[in-house]
Amino acid sequence: MRVKEIFQVYKENIMPTYNKVPLIFVKGKGSRLWDIKGKVYLDFFPGWGVGNLGHCHPKVMQGLRDQVSKLIFIPNNYYHPFQAKLAKELIYWSFPGKVFFANSGAEANEGAIKLARKFGDSSASEASQGRYEIITFENAFHGRTLATLAATGQKKYQKGFCPMPEGFKQVKLNDIVAFKQAITDKTVAVILELIQGEGGINIAERDFVLALRKICDEKRLLLIIDEVQTGIGRTGKMFCYQHYGITPDVMTLAKALGGGMPIGVMIVKNEFSDLLTPGMHASTFGGGPVICKAALGVFKAIQKDKLLKNCQNMGEYLLKKLNLLKTAYPIVKDVRGMGLMFGMELNINGKQVVDKCIERGLLINCTHEKVLRLMPALNISKNEIDKGVKILEEVLKGCA
Repeated sequence: MRVKEIFQVYKENIMPTYNKVPLIFVKGKGSRLWDIKGKVYLDFFPGWGVGNLGHCHPKVMQGLRDQVSKLIFIPNNYYHPFQAKLAKELIYWSFPGKVFFANSGAEANEGAIKLARKFGDSSASEASQGRYEIITFENAFHGRTLATLAATGQKKYQKGFCPMPEGFKQVKLNDIVAFKQAITDKTVAVILELIQGEGGINIAERDFVLALRKICDEKRLLLIIDEVQTGIGRTGKMFCYQHYGITPDVMTLAKALGGGMPIGVMIVKNEFSDLLTPGMHASTFGGGPVICKAALGVFKAIQKDKLLKNCQNMGEYLLKKLNLLKTAYPIVKDVRGMGLMFGMELNINGKQVVDKCIERGLLINCTHEKVLRLMPALNISKNEIDKGVKILEEVLKGCA
């Protein structure tokens, strides 16, 4: 299909649920993408964090090729070895518990919400509804289903879909007093992103998280950590919670886990892992053979290529580069992040910066109108960082 024909087909046949960038990509390798005309782009924002290994990593591709001709799908009332291997790998890297497989971050968070409701209902009497309220945080983002939208602390995503499901409260991130005040006898859980990605790269403070864990233990509330974007090495550790010296009761994962293939996961501590019994929750395609084989390839790559260490080293290197830009250009208000997950807050609208970077062959993102997001692959090189930062500097210089 020719370029104009592709655009026309999209216009006539595909629902307009995304703000489209007029680029048509046909090939990817590592941190590079090729468009239909052969132009090469450096990708510093691979799929909202899906591409932690970049595009088409050899170990992921090997897993896909090995499995795709043998068995693509098997329903979850049967067993297959790669789901077992992946569950074991996830538990090894996280905490003692059990795994539920789904297809996306929204599905994983939906499962966590249902688990919390079931936990709150398990001690209810016939005369009472039990505990069901869940506290989340302003500027959080947890998904697009109705329940995860209700958990999301951004009204703009809820507009047009009200009434929202009841039982959700939002408080300010890092405000432990507000959190305590929000707790009632109906509160059953809290859902927290340790770094709010869509919210503007807002980072949970260590003391706040430690206090949150303590309160959850005292009040018997489930601490649910949403690591859909931060998980699988993005912050320099396999999971972001490992920076804080705490263990969640429930953790949700998606994006980077599949190496580009769709997967969502909920990991639940052993103490709570048998709350959902047969018939209570399911996901038809969750944890299929092909997807699990791809995810096992992700873990192999992270270990054999020493990507957690590379993430730490390249994250420090990129942070220094971004802070130099902050010093040089007054339009840069702040730089914040962890590992290879950065936000550069501007005092001008960020869309013009994103558009001009794309023109020069650098793919980045903007959220909350003024926060540029940079999340290059964990295997990014110094040379690639230098090239990307040079383009970003040229654009900032032109906007100053």
